[in-house]
Amino acid sequence: MPNKEEASMSGKKLVVSLVAVAALVGAVPSMAADATPETYKAEVEPICKVNTEANEKILKGVRAKVKSGQLDAAAKQFRAAAKALKKARAELLQVPKPPADATRLTKWLGYVKTEVQLFETVATKLAKDEETSAQKMVVRLISTAKQANNQVLDYEFRYCRLQPSKFL
Repeated sequence: MPNKEEASMSGKKLVVSLVAVAALVGAVPSMAADATPETYKAEVEPICKVNTEANEKILKGVRAKVKSGQLDAAAKQFRAAAKALKKARAELLQVPKPPADATRLTKWLGYVKTEVQLFETVATKLAKDEETSAQKMVVRLISTAKQANNQVLDYEFRYCRLQPSKFL
């Protein structure tokens, strides 16, 4: 059985541990408050770079496949691109936004979500041999990308600029 001194020491260790945990938990919101446009850009650009490079591989030759009537193969490519963008968006959502730009960045991420949905819709239309409808969705995809990019012009993104016309 521990004596009073040992019990007191273990109690102090417990209190110190709890204080340390509370300090760490308290620090998490302040880290988000410390986010700046520069730190945000530094964190999101690598995520977008991975997605851009993936899309270059995924969507390679998709235009030619559509033109030659290989719509099922093109549909698979669009579905894969949607999946990659959805994954990137999930990662982007985890990055703390600078408080001053939180509304604008949330809107930008909303456009990214719309892009995912449009990629999925294009895939569905192509799989159903609805080439004209798929082309209309591609036009919406490009328009949505322009709207998204306008939200974040100040960030001067290199990889986080949505450029579906580069691939399609």
